[in-house]
Amino acid sequence: MILDSTVYSGPCSCGREHRMVTRAAIIEPGCLNRLEEILAEYGIGGKRCALYGANAYAATAGRHPRAEQEIVLDPAGLHADEKSTAVVLERLEPDVEVILAVGSGTIHDIARFCAHERKIRFVALPTAASVDGFCSTVAAMTWYGFKKTLPAVAPEIVVADIDVIKKVPMELIRSGVGDIMAKYVALAEWKIAHLVTGEYLCPRIMEIVRQAADTVMESIPGILEGQDAAYESVTYALVMSGIAMQMMGNSRPASGAEHHISHLIEMGPAGLEVRFPAMHGEKTGVGSVLAAREYERLAAIEDIGPYLKDYAPVSEAEYRAFFGEKLAEAIIRENRDDCLAAVSKQKLAEVWPEIREILAGIPKAETLYGLLEQIGAKRELEDVGVSSQALPVILKYSPLVRNRLTLMRMRRMIEA
Repeated sequence: MILDSTVYSGPCSCGREHRMVTRAAIIEPGCLNRLEEILAEYGIGGKRCALYGANAYAATAGRHPRAEQEIVLDPAGLHADEKSTAVVLERLEPDVEVILAVGSGTIHDIARFCAHERKIRFVALPTAASVDGFCSTVAAMTWYGFKKTLPAVAPEIVVADIDVIKKVPMELIRSGVGDIMAKYVALAEWKIAHLVTGEYLCPRIMEIVRQAADTVMESIPGILEGQDAAYESVTYALVMSGIAMQMMGNSRPASGAEHHISHLIEMGPAGLEVRFPAMHGEKTGVGSVLAAREYERLAAIEDIGPYLKDYAPVSEAEYRAFFGEKLAEAIIRENRDDCLAAVSKQKLAEVWPEIREILAGIPKAETLYGLLEQIGAKRELEDVGVSSQALPVILKYSPLVRNRLTLMRMRRMIEA
């Protein structure tokens, strides 16, 4: 299929004008073999650097794009962080005009950040349907230990070869399913924030993300049968989630409490033992189950009024005690203008019946758990290297990794 993403540019009924950088996504078997034709069609010329992880380099053998420079990164311990970007920026030849990212999410975040730093063009060639950030305008980075988004560039085009994508290890598609499953919680968070504080909301973007999530869930049987059409649908849905973020200008439509749980684990604060790594999408899948389960518990409360207390900021001492000195300063800066301060317990009590209705729209935790189980994906905290006994501190501190209003952050005002 060929997705013309320019149709999402322009004035919207939400009152804003959405601007797209990505012009098209080609998602077909064998499309890497037509890359020269595709790049010419979209007028993308100039000296190229192809950036790979070593696994992607092997997976695309025989289909490597023509490039005057190739950079192949060792996948062992590879992260989108200040170290990997420094390596690429140092090795990137000064007259390169286009970066081709050949790999999964980490390679794309590194490439989009470096393209932004060098002010050069960027083309995405995903080799796995593992994340939804291929079309993002920001890079999800671990910067000196702190998980954050940094300015970056979206790809002008995406070329996703299904022949390559369907042959990668199954754990990568499981990660993609976990990442897209998170959208059900993320969309509910956005609706609740709009309800409580009047935060901007675009129904068109919400519908794109909801449809993307539904598409992936419906494609799971086909994935298990190895159907090209199912892999194509999942890849399309992941690209569309990225398109929605590009329309928005940030990750609000696609990231809520479930992503904050994933980011907290990735950051490894002093107060949380993480025994082994897991992929981002695997952790967001687990985070989705945990958030949905907690929100079911809260939604069972008909009258929230007796359980509410006034807003109170988190003390600096508490930040330092849990996050440790390595992360504390960045976390404190992130939360300096705490978005929760805009919420009153009176307003929360007033709109609670509507919040309960929104929460009812999230698939049951049991349903999400079952979908992950169906594809053999990670489902429990223990599966992603964290003790199940750490759940209370994860629910308490994960909202602090991003100053974004979520119901999980509002729990600081709810004693129930």
